[in-house]
Amino acid sequence: MYFPQHGDYIDIHVHDGTPASGIFILECLMAHEEKKPHIIPGVAYTYGIHPWFLNEGNEKLLLAAFESYINNPNVIAVGEAGFDKLRGPSLELQRKVFERQVAISEEVGKPVVIHCVKAWEELLATQKKLKPEMPWLIHGFRGNLELAGQLISKGMYLSFWFDFVLRPESRSLLKSLPTDRIFLETDGAEADIKNIYEKVSSDLDVTIDTLKAIVLNNFYSFFNSK
Repeated sequence: MYFPQHGDYIDIHVHDGTPASGIFILECLMAHEEKKPHIIPGVAYTYGIHPWFLNEGNEKLLLAAFESYINNPNVIAVGEAGFDKLRGPSLELQRKVFERQVAISEEVGKPVVIHCVKAWEELLATQKKLKPEMPWLIHGFRGNLELAGQLISKGMYLSFWFDFVLRPESRSLLKSLPTDRIFLETDGAEADIKNIYEKVSSDLDVTIDTLKAIVLNNFYSFFNSK
């Protein structure tokens, strides 16, 4: 199992990532895919059932795959999993499968990386119902300060959508949030995590090395693996 080291850039959510010196990537593997976790320096994995690829016909198959790989030592989190009102099956099925993944995350002691689109009420209601002890991380966040504050008040972490965080208008949000709850990501897009760190460090008026240390501390807090 590989964890980031002092001085690394951390890309907390990647699809089909390419390892590079000085960059730790947390690659998202999904149960409908053939790709499975391997031992690669600089890489760890999440594994989950994405709501886009879930339906009534494959629910049992995807859950079986999920349960087969979630105990792999190179898989350090569940996900991405969650809710999407714009794409995917019924919210009832999404909720059922999400709750199962959360239950297993509690059993195996691994946190959850969450995909949520226009379903914040459902997500918060599910958290209130399940009362999870493992932390949750919202990936691809691009919401407003009120929503960010609400999620953080419930103990969640936020990783910002790469395109949003590179825009000038994200600065006020970034400066208003507690830095001990933030992560940065490329989501496997044509973006450079180093450029994202440069932008965010400028927004927060800190050096890149300080931002690296902040995100590293958040990583070990989220994974409770220090």
